[in-house]
Amino acid sequence: MLRPKLPDIPTPPTTTVTPQQTQAPAFSAGRAVAPYVDVGVGSVTAVVVVGIVLTALLAAVAVSAVSVVIAAVVLRSLLSSANKR
Repeated sequence: MLRPKLPDIPTPPTTTVTPQQTQAPAFSAGRAVAPYVDVGVGSVTAVVVVGIVLTALLAAVAVSAVSVVIAAVVLRSLLSSANKR
């Protein structure tokens, strides 16, 4: 059988480049930002979870309502055809 020949992969050069830091350090107001970030992430997570749960409940109610309507239409049809006989 014929086997394809893979091309040789060239190796990249191994020169190292040192990045220059041009930013000045950020000014600190004396307060830590980390506690506020943790509270923000937790609250965003809680809002997303509550939104997902409420959406699932709304979908369940909608499916239940549709099934009740279908059952009512079928029963109405059966009762009206029985009265005509």
